[in-house]
Amino acid sequence: MTASIRPRRSALYTPGSNARALEKARTLEADVLIMDLEDSVLQDKKAEARSTIAAALKGGGYGDREIVVRINAADGPWGAEDLAFVAQSGADAVLLPKVEHADQVWFAEEALATSGAPASLSIWCMMETPLGMLHAEEIAGASPSLGCLVLGTSDLARDLNALHTRDRLPFLTSLGLCILAARAYGLAVLDGVYLDLDDAEGFEDVCWQGLQLGFDGKTLIHPAQIATANAAF
Repeated sequence: MTASIRPRRSALYTPGSNARALEKARTLEADVLIMDLEDSVLQDKKAEARSTIAAALKGGGYGDREIVVRINAADGPWGAEDLAFVAQSGADAVLLPKVEHADQVWFAEEALATSGAPASLSIWCMMETPLGMLHAEEIAGASPSLGCLVLGTSDLARDLNALHTRDRLPFLTSLGLCILAARAYGLAVLDGVYLDLDDAEGFEDVCWQGLQLGFDGKTLIHPAQIATANAAF
């Protein structure tokens, strides 16, 4: 699945268990809304989060925003239910966490098909581990259903024992590998989040750096970051 021309300048993570945040997202200028079932949702709230996202999508009102649902690990305790849910949710894409091999894409693709997912449902992959970076080409070419690679630099920093520096030199090799793989296979590619919400200047700098490197947009953790990302990309 080659990258479409729809804008992906700003991709906002929104906790799937937070109905108020999902409601507010209808009014935000983010190009992409990533409704999260994974990191931002407590273990005992996973089923509730699926129901909350289902109600939000049924209610509509998101306009032309691209709707993506990030699931828990497909082979984990919530993965099967997450995939079955997304298949029938009406979302534009499913985001798989910590993808390290092509067979994770194939597994999800088969599960989605079994659950009756439409052919238009795209598969996105979180690239957030050293092994994922080394296998970026394999992952990017895994399936025609693949639409986007999404950098997860927070988890990557921990695995690399690297620091979050303003120039992001510790991540440039990893970022470059994913950009190369995405472009080689006609995929979109989104930059990782910026965690320091009090450092507006630093965030603007990394947005412009992301543009210069070749990213299509940036993933975000707060609505206050949307305008800057949209202006940069």
